[in-house]
Amino acid sequence: MIEWDIKKLRILRTLAEQGTVTATAEALHMTPSAVSQQLTNLARMLGVPLLEAQGRRVRLTDAAHLVLRHAEAVFAQLERADAELTGYLAGEAGEVRIGAFSTAVPVLVVPAVAALRRSHPGVEVRVRETEAAESYELLSAGVVDLALSLAAHAPTARDPRFTRRTLLEDPLDVALPPDHPLAGAAELRLADLSGDPWIYGGSGPWSEITRNACEAAGFVPEQAHSASGWTAILAMVEAGMGVALVPRMVASRAAGVAVRGLPHDRPTRHVIAALRRGSESAPAVAHVLAALRAVATARP
Repeated sequence: MIEWDIKKLRILRTLAEQGTVTATAEALHMTPSAVSQQLTNLARMLGVPLLEAQGRRVRLTDAAHLVLRHAEAVFAQLERADAELTGYLAGEAGEVRIGAFSTAVPVLVVPAVAALRRSHPGVEVRVRETEAAESYELLSAGVVDLALSLAAHAPTARDPRFTRRTLLEDPLDVALPPDHPLAGAAELRLADLSGDPWIYGGSGPWSEITRNACEAAGFVPEQAHSASGWTAILAMVEAGMGVALVPRMVASRAAGVAVRGLPHDRPTRHVIAALRRGSESAPAVAHVLAALRAVATARP
């Protein structure tokens, strides 16, 4: 029977994620020669070639992809074993590390941590503000235990490394200057703002969300100004420089602008929590996830 080396399999998985031996070595705090040696030894142990040259780079063979498909199941089972052992040894105590995007920290994470201090004081939560791409790299590497992001920023639900849980459907509202002619209108549709200057990011998912919502309403928004931070966007709206779509998570804390719902258009974004597959049964992680869900459910 083949001997399986978990350490070497993790190196192979990291190479599949990072793409190069150099990047793999940096991610694992190893030297490139050590990475190559470990993978050569793994190929010898398994009796199949795992890498093949592609110019100055290497690519994984079909055999390597087959090995990784089975390895993901092994890693998930090891996560479950670790979770059960942690629960047995620590009971209600434990540390959970969260990587979350900036808007989610004050709206979801902070209230959840406050609730956990009352209900499960032995659970310690460490919070790290992250961008989506970084949070999933940290989650895969085991640096964080939970990653909060928009569904639009997350890996596919078929990614074998992660389990996804939807936390919140966050409606998008429109922010208007306080003296806008429609600031006090009884009903408002996105199409009513087709002639207004718009403020949104120059690229990335949020700009796509804005353009897609407006196009679904029958027009292409004229981008008058570009900004990625909500403080800057809302300051420009307050100054009368344009209008902007804002998530309700942000709109609930906006001052100085007129925020109106869009019940006819109903643009929405989804906030999810992702975990390494198999780790969701760890008691401390389960408590944190439950607290996040409770906060999300309680939101208007």
